[in-house]
Amino acid sequence: MDPDLQATIDTYDAIAAKYESRHVDRTAIAALLERFLDNCDGNRILDVGCGPGWETETFDRRGYDVIGIDLSKSFLASANDRVPGHVARMDMRTPGLSNGSFDGIWACASFLHVPRGDARKTLEAFGRLLDTGTIALAVKLGEGKTVGDTYENDQRVFTRYTEPELCSLLEGASISITNCTTHDGEWLQCIGSV
Repeated sequence: MDPDLQATIDTYDAIAAKYESRHVDRTAIAALLERFLDNCDGNRILDVGCGPGWETETFDRRGYDVIGIDLSKSFLASANDRVPGHVARMDMRTPGLSNGSFDGIWACASFLHVPRGDARKTLEAFGRLLDTGTIALAVKLGEGKTVGDTYENDQRVFTRYTEPELCSLLEGASISITNCTTHDGEWLQCIGSV
């Protein structure tokens, strides 16, 4: 496994409880979630990098057929407590799921952990998973990559994107951009479709 990605997974496993306490307020992504659902014309949603399962649970409560995937065992334990039987340990870069099996892919603050060299093939994999459908991404705005500094021994690696770079990657993966906005000057939120 890529050393940056392994360091990120190890950090999330170590800080899961602190992360949950710090980010339990989901109002920062509420508008993105509503835009995503407004554009999603089906019932089957994949929550990519589901973390502790907040949005997996939200989608389930709203009647969607949802699966959450993540590589952090600690996060998956929390997600499974929230939505039993709706989560799986899986690498978003090579998801072991059938092509065309989803109508929407939600990748909020998760795709930013994919190493830049794997970004395009990951987006292409997302496109294959969608029958015809909608994708939502939220990544850190900027250039290069940064290492986290929020927690003690924080080794999470974030791949940052400019809007033109992310749009080019999406278009190169045959994902049409519906909407792309910045949030709080730090986040880039995009909705696209296949």
